[in-house]
Amino acid sequence: MTATSASLPRLLLVGGGGGLVGRAVLPELLPHFRIRSVHRHPALNEGPEVEWVRADVKAVDDWSPILRDVQVVLNLAWYRWESEAVFRSLGDGLRRLVDAAVRAPVQRFLQVSVPPAPPSMEASLPYLFYKRQVDSAVEKSGLSYRIVRPTMLFGPGDVLLGVMFRLMRRYPFFPMFGDGTYHVSPIAVTDLARALRQEAQASAVGTADLGGPERLTYRQLTDRIFGVLHKRPRYWRLSGRGALRLTRFMVAMGSTTLYPYEVEWLMSDMLGLPPYGGLDVPLQRVGPYLEQLAEGGPAR
Repeated sequence: MTATSASLPRLLLVGGGGGLVGRAVLPELLPHFRIRSVHRHPALNEGPEVEWVRADVKAVDDWSPILRDVQVVLNLAWYRWESEAVFRSLGDGLRRLVDAAVRAPVQRFLQVSVPPAPPSMEASLPYLFYKRQVDSAVEKSGLSYRIVRPTMLFGPGDVLLGVMFRLMRRYPFFPMFGDGTYHVSPIAVTDLARALRQEAQASAVGTADLGGPERLTYRQLTDRIFGVLHKRPRYWRLSGRGALRLTRFMVAMGSTTLYPYEVEWLMSDMLGLPPYGGLDVPLQRVGPYLEQLAEGGPAR
């Protein structure tokens, strides 16, 4: 790797670009940046224009060669569910990335994080505890940074709405956790990608929460899904405690459909974030995506 010419687009490093957000963000970034992407396995949308570095983010000891000539870092790397030891290791690897970005130095650091959760979850859940350590390292780094916290994402390959559709199609009843009056504000993964591109080119420092254009109760969302499937809503009602018992049993049986912390977070009514106002185009509503799924569209 050689020093870049001032006439070339800036070089942006993506950490963990192989997942749902990575698949959406790369096409959005490529017209504006040169991309170096770091993750363990090749992604389908990483053509020859993307420089792929095969590496496990949590195992990189020396980030200096990977950061050579990089002006912007975008970290997407995190796991949905893992052991505490794995989360600790990933957090350590990402803090090494932040330290190396300071030494480089890079011009801008974007950290994709998650919305606030109940205090008990923040303190005890490894998923959140170690992620907040990384967020804090970014905040204290002295870099120009933005911590971006999207709420429920929807788009091809999402881990929630596609599963909900399959369950509603297959079974006569759908589990309803509590009374369903807690809120969600789904945001399209393509809108998140646009927001990340704009934030990478901006200079504002701090945390940005990203909600979609509609704040719905969970019951309103599930009723809509039943509606586009032309089915009458029929629910298997569970108390909050019953929902946690069910998801713990599912995890014990090897299921990755839903985790107990996700149910607790959902029912906390902390995921109905206000709409993100930083885009120059309207945020996408979830309705057309639900209709696509009902017609056999991009559920995977």
